[in-house]
Amino acid sequence: MLRNAVRLMNRAQRPAVRLALTRQFTQPALRPQIAAGKLPSLHRTMFIQTASTPNEDALKFLPSVQILPEGHTVEFTSGREAHSSPLAKKLFGVDGVRSVMFGSDFITVEKAQDTHWNTLKPEVFSILTEHITAGAPIVMEGTTAAEDTAPCDDDSEVVSMIKELIETRIRPAIQEDGGDIAFRGFDEDTGVVHLKLLGACRSCDSSAVTLKNGIESMLMHYVEEVTGVEQFLDPEEKVSLEEFEKLEKRLAEEKGEEVPPSL
Repeated sequence: MLRNAVRLMNRAQRPAVRLALTRQFTQPALRPQIAAGKLPSLHRTMFIQTASTPNEDALKFLPSVQILPEGHTVEFTSGREAHSSPLAKKLFGVDGVRSVMFGSDFITVEKAQDTHWNTLKPEVFSILTEHITAGAPIVMEGTTAAEDTAPCDDDSEVVSMIKELIETRIRPAIQEDGGDIAFRGFDEDTGVVHLKLLGACRSCDSSAVTLKNGIESMLMHYVEEVTGVEQFLDPEEKVSLEEFEKLEKRLAEEKGEEVPPSL
């Protein structure tokens, strides 16, 4: 994530507001782009590469075929959410898989901390190879990607600029590390932009560095109305964070240590 912060701070050119994008997926776009006539040969020779991410519990799998339309991502954080993705459902069937995110040419799998990659990777490789070479759909028809940065008629000039920077400058850099970012709103009274980190970035230890040193610096540089950036948490994530802080407090009290202040 730190290298993302450096890349983001070094980018300089104010982009123009882009035209509206259609975010709805269709079935053909969601199937790996494999020619039917070459399928038997590909089944025998397919090679899936992996790339590390700043998050040691997340790994980026590169199957060398198109997974989703360019620039699109879809994330699933539990098996319950994966009803619209046959591939994600299979991956969540593997013990230790914590989340799955599909990008245009990559698949990010996040594991539980007590699970080791040397036991998890072979199972993930097997599922990906079988599913992709069979030409099975990645997500079902009608599944939609996030429309967080799609222009809206009600957007102010400031919000339009923020969305454009996220879409053209920030999001591509984040996706290189197997993650993504979602726009969750702009507070015109305080000047604070609310963003949500996804994929490998969501649980990365250096996510705060990425938000403050990279994303916040870029947005404040190009949009003078922006005064800061804060991470957006879903209700479930807030509950999990509160429970974690309670656990830390109880353990510290049992050891007689000073309890660290809450964020």
